[in-house]
Amino acid sequence: MVFKIITVFLIFMMVLAIFGRLRFPGQDKLKDMKCPRCGRYKIGKGACACGKGGR
Repeated sequence: MVFKIITVFLIFMMVLAIFGRLRFPGQDKLKDMKCPRCGRYKIGKGACACGKGGR
């Protein structure tokens, strides 16, 4: 019984590792959404809340 539990746990951890290595679509777009000055995410089409980073 303990062997089954350990085996299932290791398989689960391998599946998590595989999904962790994937690059999900849209990550490049999220990088572009950051303000170049303060590094915060910009929401909407306007300028950043810090007032320094425009779009």
